Amino acid sequence: MSKLPILMYHNVCQSESGSNKLTISVHNLERQFQYLTDNGYKTFHFSELEKMKTIPEKSIILTFDDVTENQLIYALPLLEKFKLKASFFIPFKYIAKTDLWNEGTEEPQKIMTIEQLKKLPTDIIELGYHSYEHNKYQMLSPAQIQNDFLKCEEEIKNHNLTVYPALAYPYGNYPKESAEKANFKILLSENKMKFGLKIGNRPNRFPFKDNYEIKRIDIKGLDNLVVFRLKIKFGKLKLF
Repeated sequence: MSKLPILMYHNVCQSESGSNKLTISVHNLERQFQYLTDNGYKTFHFSELEKMKTIPEKSIILTFDDVTENQLIYALPLLEKFKLKASFFIPFKYIAKTDLWNEGTEEPQKIMTIEQLKKLPTDIIELGYHSYEHNKYQMLSPAQIQNDFLKCEEEIKNHNLTVYPALAYPYGNYPKESAEKANFKILLSENKMKFGLKIGNRPNRFPFKDNYEIKRIDIKGLDNLVVFRLKIKFGKLKLF
């Protein structure tokens, strides 16, 4: 089995002064992408992983939550420059609005429009699910979760979007109790989800032990390059 780190990003800003827990500067993001390129890392989309039984030694997955407009402005050009692939996860209710779930805690960020999503280069960006309302699944009933899925599908159909069935759980949250977790995974399967992503902050073993409990490593805006390198290798350590 091979190790597969899956990195989780959110917002990208132009200035170092704008960096925080959820926001990385374009300068630091470029340094990280340069490191991956210089060290021979290969990126994949989840649709490619689905067909693979083994992966190259230096494989990595890049993910960006929320499809904020700043990702289009700052992250996409860097992905194109370094010839890296990434997955962008859509909170469907907020398309063409702002990240209202962060209201009062973070500066509002614009979410991409349907037109912007459709223009993303598919060889670089693969779209995935980030729920409809961006609620914690652990707080929802099975009926509410199913309704959330139905609303996602309605948006996809109405706007003729191409979205791969990989789901990044909002806040990395999902039911943890055994019975509720089992029912949640049944819902994921019934709604044809291929992969479900939590946080976990550790590299995965590939093939995955459980396609619905895939771990992502939280890359914070204030992480320096040394921390970034350690996270890729070990995940999040207590000293971070």
